[in-house]
Amino acid sequence: MRRTGGRATRASLQALTATTATALLLAACGGEEAAAPATGSAAGSAPATATADPPSPPSVAATAPSTAAAAPTGTASEAPDPTSTFTDATATGAPDASAAQDVVTGLDVPWDLAFLPDGTALVTLRDQQRVVHVTPDGQLQPVAAEGEDGRVSGVAPGGEGGLLGITTDVGAEHVYVYLSAPEENRVVRYDFDRDALALTDPSTVLDGIPRSEVHNGGRIDLGPDGHLYVATGDARDEAASQEPGSLAGKILRVTTDGEPAPGNPDPTSPVWSSGHRNVQGLGWSAADGTMWASEFGQNRTDELNAIAPGNDYGWPQVEGTGGGERFTDPVATWGTDEASPSGIAVTDDAVYLAALRGQRLWRVPVRDGEVAGEPEVFLDGYGRLRHVELAPDGKSLWVLTSNTFRGDPREGDDRILRVPLG
Repeated sequence: MRRTGGRATRASLQALTATTATALLLAACGGEEAAAPATGSAAGSAPATATADPPSPPSVAATAPSTAAAAPTGTASEAPDPTSTFTDATATGAPDASAAQDVVTGLDVPWDLAFLPDGTALVTLRDQQRVVHVTPDGQLQPVAAEGEDGRVSGVAPGGEGGLLGITTDVGAEHVYVYLSAPEENRVVRYDFDRDALALTDPSTVLDGIPRSEVHNGGRIDLGPDGHLYVATGDARDEAASQEPGSLAGKILRVTTDGEPAPGNPDPTSPVWSSGHRNVQGLGWSAADGTMWASEFGQNRTDELNAIAPGNDYGWPQVEGTGGGERFTDPVATWGTDEASPSGIAVTDDAVYLAALRGQRLWRVPVRDGEVAGEPEVFLDGYGRLRHVELAPDGKSLWVLTSNTFRGDPREGDDRILRVPLG
């Protein structure tokens, strides 16, 4: 069934002043580049630049709950035959990192991944402004869009902006992408022609999301309720995270036409939660419905949060724990050099976080919306990890590396890894 709709009505939004990030700013912006002193504390006491204090281990805290597309960069790699039947199964058990295999190699800044019902996947290439189609046996094909040479039109790559998040609806009739335009970030819906591998008939679902060289958020997903969840960053305007009329520093919840979803804390607003610095991962526990989100810290503390509607997660007043009664504390924290968490995947018994500066995959045992054990490290040795996704058969994780951006590329980078679950 085709859905139709117009552009979302914006709340009062702040004008965006585009500036170029300097090396000093990148060093202090946290997340991907800042060094990590100790654990979380009130943000007002955080230093303006990274310090030489040693990183702290991860800690756990209790919380309240059409045009032909040119061939993209990338090569197919040997992999097992694809599973014939894919379901919505979830998984338990730790990953077998020793059995990790390349699905595909040679990708240029892959950013997000969305599985299709047949077990193949769509992957965004942030700076190339392209979507590519990847099969479990490593076949790589371009997905044509309406822009020049089959690119997604309207994308203005720069810094941490570009073609970012991607998700599909049930049956993959439509594909949604989060992109950085010259003056804003926006969410665009496409019709998806699976046979022709083409994105057609673009329609802006949500616009007016502030953008900057850094802190653009970008992860999007359709929740179990069928509504679209959009993760945004503060776009270097820290105060905006606390402003109800700004879309910056929030998790947004809208219908697939871009209207505020029924049941939002404010029925007239798309805002689902606030007080975020730069949300990078979204996911849900199938067993209990808990919504999880990963978030870049500044100089001290990265976070895994259990998201509840209307809650304020403290930025910029608080970085990490210590929010008191007003703010919701994270359920787990890391020093920023141990994590800088990007995308996440959620199984029946764990949340997996892909770590950029930390260059590893974190597995956080969870139960009933709380952390149920000490976080564990996997895939230490593949460099920066951008995203992790549970395959539709529930038997493996697909992990995107990110060494062609701010990393140390090695032969074959960037790649998608398949990691079996035990």
